[in-house]
Amino acid sequence: MTNPRRAHCSLALLALLVVPFVVLGEDDPSEHEYVKREHSLVRPFQGVGVILPHWDFLGNTMVTSNYIRLTPDLQSKSGALWNYPPVMTRNWEIHVGFKVHGKGTELFGDGFAIWYTKERMKTGPVFGSNDHFSGLAIILDTYSNHNGPHNHQHPYLSAMVNNGSWSYDHDRDGTHTQLAGCEVRFRNVEYETLVSIRYENDILSVSTDLENRNEWKNCFVVANVELPTGYHFGMSATTGDLSDNHDIHSFKFFDLDSTVTHDEIVRRTNIIPNAKTFEPPREHKEDPKPGMSNAKIFFILLFVVVVAAAVAIFAISYFKDRNARKRFY
Repeated sequence: MTNPRRAHCSLALLALLVVPFVVLGEDDPSEHEYVKREHSLVRPFQGVGVILPHWDFLGNTMVTSNYIRLTPDLQSKSGALWNYPPVMTRNWEIHVGFKVHGKGTELFGDGFAIWYTKERMKTGPVFGSNDHFSGLAIILDTYSNHNGPHNHQHPYLSAMVNNGSWSYDHDRDGTHTQLAGCEVRFRNVEYETLVSIRYENDILSVSTDLENRNEWKNCFVVANVELPTGYHFGMSATTGDLSDNHDIHSFKFFDLDSTVTHDEIVRRTNIIPNAKTFEPPREHKEDPKPGMSNAKIFFILLFVVVVAAAVAIFAISYFKDRNARKRFY
């Protein structure tokens, strides 16, 4: 006769074995990958205000227990956060939780970038980091005053792969050297927004969760992207005449390697970053000169009318005075 208590324990053990496979979805990285602590940031942040384990920060970056603020909502600020252990993983995925918010309603900027680059802890003009970088940049551009003519709205997410020879064309929002991009509405929402960057077998895919639905929405997928191992992750932001708070809430790194050998990982350190399918750099064209506003036209016409009236009054006075002199003589 079966012992009821033993049967109950067996059922409970079976439930514990089955439940994880039911709960975890197919797209949940934790099902078949694991988070590497040395490349991740999870709240509450330790070493508040002084030290972050495995990370360095510079500029106007401020660390609190709940978020890391790359820039405050003030003009001409810049900040960055860099992971110092090199990434010795062939295939990986990162999830970045963030909030961008500020007092501006129509004018705001500039945005922030997520980096996987050879260089680290260098400041520069590209969202607080250096130009002519070597590696990958995922740029979330919020600059509401459009730089030149585009067929997209802002905020805008784009990717750029650089071997150190290209310059990011900030005046044209980087559209001359981007791999791909999509419009992203993440600014001034009440909840945390997320971006997923997955690099697996030379395929770069970027997805977002901007509506607090706990589901990913595809932004773009680009094949034939070659990135070396041994580079560093980082995040940076900047403000100019326009500003925003750029807050990082989390950075989770998932190791996707399962059958990759150590020799292959070492061999890939020699790869030069490249993307075989990216759009070739287009000619840098100057923006068309803006036409005059209605206010300018009004004041110009008003000035012309006033000058014409003054000339007419002067002419009438002159001829009246001249005729009066002729009659006197």
